[in-house]
Amino acid sequence: MSRTGRRKPLVAERRPGTGGGDRRPPKQGKKANRRRAAPRRPRGLVGLLLWPFRLALRLLWRLAWRGAVVVGLLVGAAVLYVYTTLPPVEALLDGRARGSVTLLDRDSEVFAWRGEQFGGRIRASDVSPNLKNAIVATEDRRFYTHLGVDPQGIASAIRINLREGRGPLSGNGGSTITQQTAKLICLGVPYDPEKWKNETEYEADCRETTLWRKIKEAVYAMAMEARYSKDDILTIYMNRAFLGAGARGFEAASQRYFGKSARDLDPAEAAMLAGLLVAPTRYAPTNDLERSQDRAQVVLGLMENQGYLTQAQADAARANPATLSEAAEARAGGYFADWVMETAPDFVAGDTTEDVIMRTTFDQRIQRAAESALRAVFEDRVSDESKAQAAIVVMSSDGAVRAMVGGRKFKGVAGQFNRAVMARRQTGSAFKPFVYATALELGYSPMDRVIDEPITIDIPGSGPWSPSNYDNKFRGPVTFADALKYSLNIPAVKISETVGRDNVRRVAEGFGIVSDLARGPALALGASESTLLEMTGAYAGILNGGTAVAPYGLIDLRLQGDEAPLMGQEGGLGERVISTEAARQLVYMMSQVIDGGTGTRARLPDREAAGKTGTTQAARDAWFLGFTADYVAGVWMGYDDNTPLTGVTGGGLPAAIWRETMVRVHEGLPPRPLPMDPPIGPSPELQGDPGAAVADSREAEQPAPQRQAPRRENPGNAAERIIIEVLNGLLGGN
Repeated sequence: MSRTGRRKPLVAERRPGTGGGDRRPPKQGKKANRRRAAPRRPRGLVGLLLWPFRLALRLLWRLAWRGAVVVGLLVGAAVLYVYTTLPPVEALLDGRARGSVTLLDRDSEVFAWRGEQFGGRIRASDVSPNLKNAIVATEDRRFYTHLGVDPQGIASAIRINLREGRGPLSGNGGSTITQQTAKLICLGVPYDPEKWKNETEYEADCRETTLWRKIKEAVYAMAMEARYSKDDILTIYMNRAFLGAGARGFEAASQRYFGKSARDLDPAEAAMLAGLLVAPTRYAPTNDLERSQDRAQVVLGLMENQGYLTQAQADAARANPATLSEAAEARAGGYFADWVMETAPDFVAGDTTEDVIMRTTFDQRIQRAAESALRAVFEDRVSDESKAQAAIVVMSSDGAVRAMVGGRKFKGVAGQFNRAVMARRQTGSAFKPFVYATALELGYSPMDRVIDEPITIDIPGSGPWSPSNYDNKFRGPVTFADALKYSLNIPAVKISETVGRDNVRRVAEGFGIVSDLARGPALALGASESTLLEMTGAYAGILNGGTAVAPYGLIDLRLQGDEAPLMGQEGGLGERVISTEAARQLVYMMSQVIDGGTGTRARLPDREAAGKTGTTQAARDAWFLGFTADYVAGVWMGYDDNTPLTGVTGGGLPAAIWRETMVRVHEGLPPRPLPMDPPIGPSPELQGDPGAAVADSREAEQPAPQRQAPRRENPGNAAERIIIEVLNGLLGGN
């Protein structure tokens, strides 16, 4: 009797070929057999020798593919994490830490830029196809096929670096556009002023090329490829790339260099902008247009080779290379722009995080006139090897600065040494008009006389001081007008001592010379230091009738897109310093300097002008300042290291530069008379040898040892004798 549920005996199944019927195990694949079977010991001597290596390779392979799986999982997790942190595209388009400043001239035309210019957001789908193709052809030819990292490009870059003797990660990096974009946004790390000292340090940290940094960059790039479309990535790249001359993004660069939108670029212009990516500052067309054009030729070749341009299109672009817009080519007003930026409040200029528009007093025509005049005189009359410098300021009588040349050459880099506003130099005889202004304000007349004779003044703490004239001659009684006309030193000192140094100092300071003026009698001879801008502004006060001016360049300032200005300037006029009558008399006296005195080389062919020469001790500084009824201009010449000028005085080259400047400035302007009052009656002739003074055109005021000379008779009338006796009693004249 059988029992249900009886267990089968625990007997192993028979193996094939061992009897027990024909039951066979199920067939298995060859790979499974090899995987389960233990490695067979090879036969023969060679096999025995190779067996350990084969075993090691098997183990390495197993470790490698397992490790690859682990790394892949980790990378995938990292990519997924970064993917979740990526913001919308629009949040990544403008990554500037500070804003830009666009400067407009008096006609509201752009003439300069400062800060990081951002032309506005653009999208890859909106720009010129020429630009889009030029970028891809230059930076990442496989941009549309890779997943953020291009192994072929990396291998090629490493090979090139090693072949050229650099480290594998130095030089060519093989980075894709996506990787470069990840670097531009600093892998999502925003600028923190508490962590980095400045933006330069922040950007240097973002450009670090260590292996670990490259790994993080690759992960970030793959996350961007997963999060954004190719056009999105290209859009971020095109908005954030730095392209030289303060331009951040291709729209800003297109406006900066070509005066047009990135939507309208032709192949030559697109190739030039794409060529900047390799080295923006070096290839910036405002630094070296020819070098930038050569680089663009290379880009055009890449575009042709990759099928973005036909041969005919590429040849046409090569034959017509991109050129700068008129504003970019002129680079006008570099020194002026620097000065305006310095005078504007930091929170709306240098440190602004907004895009600011500044409207200024700048006149591009007058600037070109001043620059061409300086260039013409130096090319014609100064040795090419000379390191002498010069500066020019042109302004209106209310202090509105129209042009500024701070040196012979402006190199296109903001912040250069501006000799017009930064250099404090002794003024020499250019200071004398303020001595005579003081006397005229106190009631003296241009026809009053003073004796030009040897004097000695005892200066406490320094001893006796005996000033001399430039030619060591003495002319006896001379009118105030002639003393200024021929820049005589002794009369200027006598008049200053008579009216009071404090009064002279007060008048000079009232006109805007804010430097620390000399306390001794040498004050009258321009022993104090001042800047060309200060002196030109002071002369503007004489022209406008005796009212002080504060030189200014900013008219108004507003945020980009706003109509209402944040701040404005209505003019530079200040308080009255001397009466209108005194100012008009002084203008007449200064006109005589140009008509027949030390400034004859500044005489203009078609209009009245007035001015004054100035040459300091040992001719270290030479000045000419003057004005017409329309404009005031000042010229300074000298060496930055105070080396004496050779054969140069204020009545020489500076007067010639002033004349050439004013001739160009007044082109097309009708002549107008100066606001002056000539004295009633003829001017007495100057005694002595005035012709020598005019011919020599020198007025260097250098102290001389005490001299003795016979006293000259004064043939004047009773009033003149009284004035002379008073002066002699005060100053101890012989």
